[in-house]
Amino acid sequence: MELREQPARPTLAQKLGDVTHISPLLRKVGELSGCAEEQTGDWLLRCAVERGASHYRRSFDQELPPDNPRLTNEELGVALCLPRHRSSPMLIRAAAQLLSSPNTDAKALASLAVSECCEPVLLHIAQAAGRVDSHREPWAYLRAQLVSRGEAPTDELPHVPEIRELFLAAQPKVLKLASRISS
Repeated sequence: MELREQPARPTLAQKLGDVTHISPLLRKVGELSGCAEEQTGDWLLRCAVERGASHYRRSFDQELPPDNPRLTNEELGVALCLPRHRSSPMLIRAAAQLLSSPNTDAKALASLAVSECCEPVLLHIAQAAGRVDSHREPWAYLRAQLVSRGEAPTDELPHVPEIRELFLAAQPKVLKLASRISS
């Protein structure tokens, strides 16, 4: 059997035709996780699953460090969408599920999206969410506040039906939880 060198997968930034941003958030993630850069995406996904993005539950490498609560959900969601990662629609879909929580701070999320240069990705999610429920936060706030730096090629991001499915699946859970709280 002959081993062949696998070509490196392009980053999301490369696929979107964008420059790779030097990310203070990615530096923070590295410090909090202790992971090498190539493990960061797996660590972030594991943290998102542990915090509620249960649709992406799978077996993770046992060597990955545990979640670190010093990383907010907003930071975790934005970190999953960073253009510096190897292109992976699963990371973006996990971010969509995690950030759809009613506890997400929309202002903090919008600020992070701008400072981390991932507005096109979060606007893509927000637009998909708007097709399911135009008033659902934090997505309605993001649609009103963020300005895209350009149109993201949608074939490089998760397809709208995939994201809509996440929102539709989450709605009954959110409604049940809300009815329990109000009763």
